Amino acid sequence: MAIPDPMFLEPALEIKQEILAILDEILSLKGRSASFTEKTPLLGAIPELDSMAVVAMITTLEERFGFSIEDDEIDGATFATLGSLEDFVQGKLTV
Repeated sequence: MAIPDPMFLEPALEIKQEILAILDEILSLKGRSASFTEKTPLLGAIPELDSMAVVAMITTLEERFGFSIEDDEIDGATFATLGSLEDFVQGKLTV
C-alpha cells in the first residue's frame, strides 16, 4: 500500500477544515460540522442550507479561497456532500 504524500494531504486537510468552518459560520451549526465526513449529505439534508445559504456559501468560498465561481460551473451536485464540495474547491484551486 502506498504511503500518501503529506504535501498533498495537508492542503486537502486545510481545505476541508476551512469548508467546515464556513459551513459552521454561515449555517450557525455551533460546531456540528466537526462530525461531518466526506460522505455527509449537505443540500437537502441540512435544513439550514437553503437557497440563501447556498448564495452565502458561494460568496464566502470565493472570498476565502480567492477564486471566482461562474454560474455555469456550479449546481446542486456541488453541494450534495461535503466531499463533492471539497472536490469542487480543490478543482478551482488547481486550475
